[in-house]
Amino acid sequence: MSLSGTELSRSYFEEVVRPVVEDRWPRLPYAAARLGSGSDVLGLDDAMSRDHDWGLRLNLLVPGELVATVDAHLAEHLPESFAGHPVRFATTWDPVVRHRVQVDTVRDLAVSRLGVDPTDGLTTEEWLSLTGQAVLEVTAGEVFADGAGELTGIRRRLEWYPDDLWRHVVATDWARLAQELPFVGRTGERGDELGSRVVTARLAGIAMHLGHLLERRWPPYAKWLGTSFARLPRAGAAATSLVGALAADDWHRRQAGLVEALRALSLLQATAGLPTVDDPVEPFWDRPYLGVRDAAVGVLAETIRDPDVRSLPRGVGSAEQVSDNVDVLMHPGRRPPPTAARRVR
Repeated sequence: MSLSGTELSRSYFEEVVRPVVEDRWPRLPYAAARLGSGSDVLGLDDAMSRDHDWGLRLNLLVPGELVATVDAHLAEHLPESFAGHPVRFATTWDPVVRHRVQVDTVRDLAVSRLGVDPTDGLTTEEWLSLTGQAVLEVTAGEVFADGAGELTGIRRRLEWYPDDLWRHVVATDWARLAQELPFVGRTGERGDELGSRVVTARLAGIAMHLGHLLERRWPPYAKWLGTSFARLPRAGAAATSLVGALAADDWHRRQAGLVEALRALSLLQATAGLPTVDDPVEPFWDRPYLGVRDAAVGVLAETIRDPDVRSLPRGVGSAEQVSDNVDVLMHPGRRPPPTAARRVR
Protein backbone atom coordinates (compact mmCIF):
# COMPACT_ATOMS: atom_id res chain seq x y z
CA MET A 1 0.00 0.00 0.00
CA SER A 2 1.36 3.43 -0.90
CA LEU A 3 1.96 6.05 1.76
CA SER A 4 -0.56 8.77 2.50
CA GLY A 5 0.61 12.33 2.03
CA THR A 6 1.13 12.78 5.77
CA GLU A 7 3.09 9.55 6.07
CA LEU A 8 5.26 10.56 3.14
CA SER A 9 5.90 13.99 4.67
CA ARG A 10 6.84 12.46 8.01
CA SER A 11 9.30 10.05 6.41
CA TYR A 12 10.75 12.86 4.31
CA PHE A 13 11.25 14.96 7.43
CA GLU A 14 12.73 12.18 9.57
CA GLU A 15 15.04 10.71 6.95
CA VAL A 16 16.06 13.73 4.88
CA VAL A 17 15.13 17.18 6.16
CA ARG A 18 15.87 16.70 9.85
CA PRO A 19 19.46 15.50 9.26
CA VAL A 20 20.14 18.31 6.76
CA VAL A 21 18.92 20.94 9.24
CA GLU A 22 20.33 19.52 12.46
CA ASP A 23 23.77 18.82 11.00
CA ARG A 24 24.03 22.53 10.30
CA TRP A 25 22.07 23.88 13.34
CA PRO A 26 22.13 21.18 16.04
CA ARG A 27 20.43 23.38 18.66
CA LEU A 28 17.95 25.17 16.43
CA PRO A 29 14.48 25.53 18.02
CA TYR A 30 12.16 24.72 15.12
CA ALA A 31 8.86 23.08 14.31
CA ALA A 32 8.14 20.72 11.43
CA ALA A 33 4.65 19.80 10.23
CA ARG A 34 2.45 19.24 7.20
CA LEU A 35 0.13 22.24 7.26
CA GLY A 36 -1.61 24.50 4.74
CA SER A 37 -3.55 23.39 1.67
CA GLY A 38 -4.05 19.89 0.37
CA SER A 39 -6.40 17.01 1.12
CA ASP A 40 -3.56 15.21 2.89
CA VAL A 41 -3.57 17.88 5.61
CA LEU A 42 -7.09 16.71 6.46
CA GLY A 43 -6.08 13.05 6.12
CA LEU A 44 -8.44 12.67 3.16
CA ASP A 45 -6.08 12.26 0.20
CA ASP A 46 -6.41 9.27 -2.10
CA ALA A 47 -4.93 8.13 -5.42
CA MET A 48 -6.69 10.93 -7.31
CA SER A 49 -5.16 13.53 -5.00
CA ARG A 50 -1.76 12.84 -6.55
CA ASP A 51 -2.42 14.49 -9.91
CA HIS A 52 -1.37 17.95 -8.64
CA ASP A 53 0.24 19.68 -5.64
CA TRP A 54 0.81 16.36 -3.83
CA GLY A 55 4.20 15.03 -2.83
CA LEU A 56 7.20 15.97 -0.72
CA ARG A 57 5.66 18.96 1.01
CA LEU A 58 6.63 20.09 4.49
CA ASN A 59 6.46 23.16 6.72
CA LEU A 60 9.64 24.07 8.59
CA LEU A 61 9.11 26.89 11.10
CA VAL A 62 12.21 28.65 12.38
CA PRO A 63 13.20 31.97 14.01
CA GLY A 64 12.66 34.92 11.68
CA GLU A 65 16.29 35.83 11.20
CA LEU A 66 17.04 32.33 9.85
CA VAL A 67 14.18 31.87 7.36
CA ALA A 68 16.15 32.85 4.25
CA THR A 69 19.33 31.10 5.38
CA VAL A 70 17.59 27.80 6.16
CA ASP A 71 15.68 27.90 2.88
CA ALA A 72 18.91 28.44 0.91
CA HIS A 73 20.65 25.66 2.85
CA LEU A 74 17.85 23.23 1.98
CA ALA A 75 17.92 24.28 -1.67
CA GLU A 76 21.62 23.41 -1.79
CA HIS A 77 21.65 20.18 0.21
CA LEU A 78 18.37 18.37 -0.41
CA PRO A 79 18.61 15.36 -2.77
CA GLU A 80 16.89 15.11 -6.14
CA SER A 81 14.31 12.58 -4.97
CA PHE A 82 13.04 10.61 -1.99
CA ALA A 83 10.94 7.42 -1.92
CA GLY A 84 10.46 7.65 -5.68
CA HIS A 85 9.11 11.21 -5.55
CA PRO A 86 10.85 14.34 -6.84
CA VAL A 87 12.04 16.76 -4.19
CA ARG A 88 11.68 19.73 -6.55
CA PHE A 89 8.47 20.31 -8.49
CA ALA A 90 6.07 23.02 -9.65
CA THR A 91 2.67 23.65 -8.09
CA THR A 92 -0.55 25.24 -9.29
CA TRP A 93 0.31 28.46 -7.44
CA ASP A 94 4.03 28.51 -8.30
CA PRO A 95 5.33 27.28 -11.69
CA VAL A 96 8.97 27.33 -10.52
CA VAL A 97 10.51 23.89 -10.00
CA ARG A 98 11.89 24.09 -6.45
CA HIS A 99 11.88 22.19 -3.19
CA ARG A 100 8.61 22.35 -1.29
CA VAL A 101 9.83 22.65 2.27
CA GLN A 102 8.07 25.90 3.13
CA VAL A 103 10.33 27.77 5.57
CA ASP A 104 8.51 30.36 7.68
CA THR A 105 8.13 31.62 11.20
CA VAL A 106 5.24 30.15 13.14
CA ARG A 107 3.53 33.54 13.20
CA ASP A 108 3.92 34.14 9.46
CA LEU A 109 2.59 30.71 8.61
CA ALA A 110 -0.46 31.25 10.81
CA VAL A 111 -1.15 34.73 9.43
CA SER A 112 -0.82 33.50 5.83
CA ARG A 113 -3.58 30.96 6.43
CA LEU A 114 -5.83 32.86 8.84
CA GLY A 115 -5.43 36.44 7.70
CA VAL A 116 -5.07 37.52 11.34
CA ASP A 117 -2.37 37.18 13.98
CA PRO A 118 -3.37 34.61 16.64
CA THR A 119 -0.25 34.94 18.78
CA ASP A 120 -1.85 37.31 21.32
CA GLY A 121 -5.53 36.42 21.27
CA LEU A 122 -8.18 37.45 18.75
CA THR A 123 -10.83 40.14 18.74
CA THR A 124 -14.49 39.29 18.21
CA GLU A 125 -14.27 40.47 14.60
CA GLU A 126 -11.09 38.47 14.00
CA TRP A 127 -12.73 35.27 15.26
CA LEU A 128 -15.68 35.89 12.95
CA SER A 129 -13.39 36.53 9.97
CA LEU A 130 -12.05 32.98 10.19
CA THR A 131 -13.32 30.10 8.10
CA GLY A 132 -13.20 26.52 9.26
CA GLN A 133 -10.92 25.60 6.39
CA ALA A 134 -8.49 28.41 7.22
CA VAL A 135 -8.23 27.20 10.82
CA LEU A 136 -7.85 23.58 9.73
CA GLU A 137 -4.90 24.58 7.55
CA VAL A 138 -3.13 25.51 10.80
CA THR A 139 -4.59 22.95 13.22
CA ALA A 140 -5.49 19.78 11.30
CA GLY A 141 -2.14 18.67 9.90
CA GLU A 142 0.29 16.47 11.78
CA VAL A 143 3.14 18.06 13.73
CA PHE A 144 6.40 16.11 13.52
CA ALA A 145 8.51 18.27 15.84
CA ASP A 146 7.99 21.42 17.91
CA GLY A 147 11.10 22.24 19.87
CA ALA A 148 9.99 25.71 20.95
CA GLY A 149 6.32 24.85 21.55
CA GLU A 150 5.11 27.97 19.72
CA LEU A 151 3.19 26.08 17.06
CA THR A 152 1.51 23.89 19.68
CA GLY A 153 0.49 27.01 21.59
CA ILE A 154 -1.17 28.59 18.55
CA ARG A 155 -2.98 25.38 17.69
CA ARG A 156 -4.37 25.20 21.23
CA ARG A 157 -5.48 28.82 21.01
CA LEU A 158 -7.42 28.00 17.85
CA GLU A 159 -9.11 24.87 19.16
CA TRP A 160 -12.50 26.56 19.35
CA TYR A 161 -14.42 29.80 19.66
CA PRO A 162 -14.79 31.57 23.01
CA ASP A 163 -18.05 30.37 24.58
CA ASP A 164 -20.20 33.42 23.79
CA LEU A 165 -19.05 33.45 20.18
CA TRP A 166 -19.86 29.75 19.96
CA ARG A 167 -23.40 30.52 21.06
CA HIS A 168 -23.60 33.35 18.55
CA VAL A 169 -22.56 31.27 15.52
CA VAL A 170 -24.86 28.40 16.54
CA ALA A 171 -27.75 30.88 16.86
CA THR A 172 -26.82 32.26 13.45
CA ASP A 173 -27.20 28.87 11.79
CA TRP A 174 -30.66 28.48 13.35
CA ALA A 175 -31.52 31.95 12.06
CA ARG A 176 -30.33 30.99 8.58
CA LEU A 177 -32.45 27.84 8.69
CA ALA A 178 -35.44 29.93 9.76
CA GLN A 179 -35.02 32.18 6.73
CA GLU A 180 -35.95 29.52 4.19
CA LEU A 181 -37.37 26.34 5.73
CA PRO A 182 -40.99 27.22 4.80
CA PHE A 183 -39.89 27.78 1.19
CA VAL A 184 -39.31 24.05 0.70
CA GLY A 185 -43.06 23.59 0.82
CA ARG A 186 -44.11 26.90 -0.68
CA THR A 187 -42.09 26.38 -3.85
CA GLY A 188 -43.09 22.74 -4.12
CA GLU A 189 -46.77 23.49 -3.61
CA ARG A 190 -46.59 25.94 -6.51
CA GLY A 191 -45.08 23.27 -8.74
CA ASP A 192 -41.55 24.70 -8.63
CA GLU A 193 -39.70 21.42 -8.13
CA LEU A 194 -36.34 22.91 -9.06
CA GLY A 195 -36.72 25.75 -6.58
CA SER A 196 -37.82 23.37 -3.82
CA ARG A 197 -34.81 21.14 -4.41
CA VAL A 198 -32.40 24.09 -4.45
CA VAL A 199 -33.74 25.43 -1.14
CA THR A 200 -33.57 21.94 0.38
CA ALA A 201 -29.95 21.54 -0.66
CA ARG A 202 -29.04 24.95 0.76
CA LEU A 203 -30.71 24.14 4.09
CA ALA A 204 -28.99 20.74 4.21
CA GLY A 205 -25.66 22.52 3.86
CA ILE A 206 -26.51 24.84 6.75
CA ALA A 207 -27.56 21.86 8.87
CA MET A 208 -24.20 20.20 8.17
CA HIS A 209 -22.41 23.38 9.20
CA LEU A 210 -24.50 23.49 12.38
CA GLY A 211 -23.59 19.89 13.14
CA HIS A 212 -19.90 20.78 13.05
CA LEU A 213 -20.48 23.73 15.37
CA LEU A 214 -22.35 21.58 17.89
CA GLU A 215 -19.51 19.04 17.87
CA ARG A 216 -16.96 21.86 18.26
CA ARG A 217 -15.31 20.85 14.99
CA TRP A 218 -14.10 23.31 12.35
CA PRO A 219 -15.91 22.56 9.08
CA PRO A 220 -13.76 22.04 5.97
CA TYR A 221 -14.49 23.52 2.57
CA ALA A 222 -17.29 22.19 0.38
CA LYS A 223 -15.44 19.26 -1.20
CA TRP A 224 -14.99 17.55 2.16
CA LEU A 225 -17.95 18.93 4.15
CA GLY A 226 -20.16 15.88 3.62
CA THR A 227 -17.35 13.45 4.38
CA SER A 228 -16.49 15.34 7.55
CA PHE A 229 -20.14 15.59 8.62
CA ALA A 230 -20.76 11.86 8.20
CA ARG A 231 -17.75 11.19 10.46
CA LEU A 232 -18.95 13.41 13.30
CA PRO A 233 -19.54 11.15 16.33
CA ARG A 234 -23.09 12.36 17.08
CA ALA A 235 -24.23 14.88 14.48
CA GLY A 236 -23.29 12.49 11.70
CA ALA A 237 -26.36 10.40 12.55
CA ALA A 238 -28.47 13.12 10.89
CA ALA A 239 -26.81 12.40 7.53
CA THR A 240 -29.40 9.74 6.67
CA SER A 241 -32.25 12.23 7.12
CA LEU A 242 -30.50 14.84 5.01
CA VAL A 243 -29.79 12.35 2.23
CA GLY A 244 -33.46 11.38 2.33
CA ALA A 245 -34.51 15.01 2.04
CA LEU A 246 -32.24 15.57 -0.96
CA ALA A 247 -33.37 12.37 -2.69
CA ALA A 248 -37.09 12.93 -2.13
CA ASP A 249 -39.30 13.44 -5.17
CA ASP A 250 -41.90 15.64 -3.44
CA TRP A 251 -41.72 18.59 -1.06
CA HIS A 252 -43.51 16.82 1.81
CA ARG A 253 -40.74 14.25 2.10
CA ARG A 254 -38.05 16.90 1.64
CA GLN A 255 -39.49 18.92 4.49
CA ALA A 256 -39.87 15.80 6.65
CA GLY A 257 -36.23 14.81 6.13
CA LEU A 258 -34.97 18.28 6.99
CA VAL A 259 -37.17 18.52 10.07
CA GLU A 260 -36.03 15.11 11.29
CA ALA A 261 -32.41 16.24 10.95
CA LEU A 262 -33.05 19.56 12.71
CA ARG A 263 -34.79 17.87 15.62
CA ALA A 264 -31.84 15.51 16.00
CA LEU A 265 -29.42 18.44 15.97
CA SER A 266 -31.51 20.28 18.56
CA LEU A 267 -31.24 17.28 20.88
CA LEU A 268 -27.50 17.21 20.30
CA GLN A 269 -27.36 20.91 21.18
CA ALA A 270 -28.70 20.14 24.65
CA THR A 271 -26.19 17.31 25.05
CA ALA A 272 -23.42 19.74 24.09
CA GLY A 273 -24.38 21.96 27.02
CA LEU A 274 -26.09 24.71 25.04
CA PRO A 275 -29.66 25.90 25.68
CA THR A 276 -32.28 24.66 23.27
CA VAL A 277 -36.04 24.35 22.89
CA ASP A 278 -38.32 21.34 23.14
CA ASP A 279 -38.99 21.41 19.40
CA PRO A 280 -37.12 23.73 17.00
CA VAL A 281 -39.90 23.70 14.39
CA GLU A 282 -43.51 24.85 14.37
CA PRO A 283 -46.28 25.49 11.83
CA PHE A 284 -45.62 28.48 9.60
CA TRP A 285 -48.63 30.73 10.19
CA ASP A 286 -51.74 28.83 9.03
CA ARG A 287 -50.01 27.40 5.99
CA PRO A 288 -49.25 23.68 5.52
CA TYR A 289 -45.49 24.21 5.96
CA LEU A 290 -43.10 24.15 8.89
CA GLY A 291 -40.67 26.85 10.00
CA VAL A 292 -38.01 27.29 12.66
CA ARG A 293 -39.26 28.76 15.94
CA ASP A 294 -37.92 32.18 16.89
CA ALA A 295 -37.13 30.73 20.30
CA ALA A 296 -34.55 28.37 18.74
CA VAL A 297 -32.47 31.48 18.07
CA GLY A 298 -33.53 33.54 21.06
CA VAL A 299 -32.79 30.90 23.69
CA LEU A 300 -29.13 31.03 22.67
CA ALA A 301 -28.90 34.80 22.26
CA GLU A 302 -30.32 35.35 25.75
CA THR A 303 -27.40 33.48 27.36
CA ILE A 304 -24.66 35.58 25.71
CA ARG A 305 -23.00 37.82 28.30
CA ASP A 306 -20.19 39.52 26.39
CA PRO A 307 -21.53 42.96 25.34
CA ASP A 308 -19.47 42.94 22.12
CA VAL A 309 -21.07 39.63 21.10
CA ARG A 310 -24.54 40.64 22.28
CA SER A 311 -24.36 43.71 20.04
CA LEU A 312 -23.73 41.67 16.89
CA PRO A 313 -26.64 41.61 14.42
CA ARG A 314 -28.92 38.60 14.63
CA GLY A 315 -28.46 36.12 11.82
CA VAL A 316 -25.05 37.48 10.76
CA GLY A 317 -22.20 35.34 12.02
CA SER A 318 -18.86 34.19 10.71
CA ALA A 319 -17.46 34.87 7.24
CA GLU A 320 -18.58 31.48 5.94
CA GLN A 321 -22.10 32.10 7.30
CA VAL A 322 -22.24 35.39 5.39
CA SER A 323 -20.88 34.18 2.04
CA ASP A 324 -20.20 30.92 0.23
CA ASN A 325 -18.19 32.67 -2.49
CA VAL A 326 -14.92 30.77 -2.74
CA ASP A 327 -13.03 33.80 -4.04
CA VAL A 328 -14.01 35.62 -0.85
CA LEU A 329 -13.45 32.82 1.62
CA MET A 330 -10.08 31.69 0.26
CA HIS A 331 -8.47 35.12 0.51
CA PRO A 332 -8.10 36.57 4.02
CA GLY A 333 -7.95 40.12 2.72
CA ARG A 334 -11.40 39.77 1.17
CA ARG A 335 -13.06 38.51 4.32
CA PRO A 336 -14.55 40.97 6.84
CA PRO A 337 -11.67 43.08 8.23
CA PRO A 338 -10.96 43.12 11.99
CA THR A 339 -11.93 46.37 13.67
CA ALA A 340 -12.33 45.84 17.41
CA ALA A 341 -9.35 46.50 19.65
CA ARG A 342 -10.38 44.38 22.62
CA ARG A 343 -8.86 40.92 22.80
CA VAL A 344 -10.98 37.82 23.45
CA ARG A 345 -8.75 35.23 25.09
